[in-house]
Amino acid sequence: MLNPLPAVMVSCKGNDGKLNIITVAWCGNLCTNPPILYISVRPERYSYNIIKESGNFVVNLVNKELTYACDYCGVKSGKDVDKFKELKLTPIESKYVSAPSILESPVNLECRVKEIVPLGSHHMIIADILGVTVDSKYMDEKGRFKFEDSNPIAYSHGEYYTLGEYVGKFGYSVKKK
Repeated sequence: MLNPLPAVMVSCKGNDGKLNIITVAWCGNLCTNPPILYISVRPERYSYNIIKESGNFVVNLVNKELTYACDYCGVKSGKDVDKFKELKLTPIESKYVSAPSILESPVNLECRVKEIVPLGSHHMIIADILGVTVDSKYMDEKGRFKFEDSNPIAYSHGEYYTLGEYVGKFGYSVKKK
C-alpha cells in the first residue's frame, strides 16, 4: 500500500550490443553523497541478465508524453521486440556507461551496478549514479529543475497518474512568518 510509485524506463545494452528498455516501479534514492539509487527487478525478466552482465543501466524518468511507451516496455519483452524501434524512441550515447539514454526522457540517470541483493520475487540492484542529464527545457535560468513543467507520472495499483499541484517546500511547516 506504499503508493504511488515512480514509473521509470530503464535502458540497458547487452554485451552483444542489443538495446532494451524495461519498465520499473520499484526504484528510489538510497543515498545523497555518494549518489546511489536502487531498482528492483525480477531475475526472470530479459533485462535482468543484461544489467547483471553489463554492470550498468540508465534510469530514464517518465512524463505524461512517455506513459504509453512506459506501459509498453513493461508488458513486451525485449526478447521478442526492439522497443526503441517500435516506440520510435531515440537511444543516445551516455557519457559514463555503455547503456544508452532515452532522448525523449526529461531526466536520465547513468548508473553503475554496485551490488545485487536477492530479496525474493525481485532482486534489488544497488547502483552508483555516475551522471545525470536533464533536458534543458526543464531548467530555469537559476539552474533549478522545473519539476512542474516536466509533467511526471506515478504508478499505483496498475494505473498511471500525473502528479498534482505544488503544496509547499521542505521546511515550510516550521518557517517563521
